[in-house]
Amino acid sequence: MWRSSKSTARRWRVRLPAAALLLLAAAPAFAQAPTLDAAQRLFYNARYADAAAMALDVRVFQPEALAAYELRTSALHFQIKRAIGDPADKAKALAACAICPDIMTAFADETAKGLAIARARLVADPKDLDAMFFVGKLDLNHLWLHLGTLGKKTGWDEYWEARRSLDEVLKADPNHLRARVARAWMDYIVGTRVPWGTRWLLGGGNRKRGLQTVREAANVTDDFYTEVEADFALWEMLARDKQIPEALVVAKELQARFPDNPDLRKFVEQNK
Repeated sequence: MWRSSKSTARRWRVRLPAAALLLLAAAPAFAQAPTLDAAQRLFYNARYADAAAMALDVRVFQPEALAAYELRTSALHFQIKRAIGDPADKAKALAACAICPDIMTAFADETAKGLAIARARLVADPKDLDAMFFVGKLDLNHLWLHLGTLGKKTGWDEYWEARRSLDEVLKADPNHLRARVARAWMDYIVGTRVPWGTRWLLGGGNRKRGLQTVREAANVTDDFYTEVEADFALWEMLARDKQIPEALVVAKELQARFPDNPDLRKFVEQNK
């Protein structure tokens, strides 16, 4: 009996590693955790639903990853933007959008959770520039969705918190490229979406200054996706400003890096 048991155990010791290898080979998708890099590539290829799902998976593995919260809110925003287009009556378009209520709920939830983490980090360390940046960027995403895409005259609390946060980041680190681009978007959105009187109450927005800042940022060398964010910002601002020849140059450069992006492909085809 003893010899039989030892023999059985020995056989299982031999077989278990082989079985584990078979399981790993049969299910490679579970061998690796989702990555922020993969989610960013989906986002910049305009696969916004997939990017939002991947970013959610990332923060399941890394619950404190503020970059995943920020990317997910950006992807959810662009889903809504794509779904409603740019109609004259934005409220009517939003009301007619079947998928938008769930996305809006997810956006609000993701923004609140991300801000809670970032603000808690700032309570623990008021000089945490990373947390400070993400407070500003998450607030900006809220402002961009509601004021920019949906045309709602709201989000003033978010505006002031974003402005203070991004200005503090840039005061401490003037070369923080993502903060420079985010701050330029604030200038641009307020400068193009807010009436002059209200713009004055907000401390001013400036379309030209926003575009110039992004133009300068797009020429700075940084990590890949930080550079890409600046380049996409420049393309979109130029296109909105009807500066098509320059926008086309930027779009072609981006298309070489993201050939599957249908928005870039469409823009290039329409402006040959």
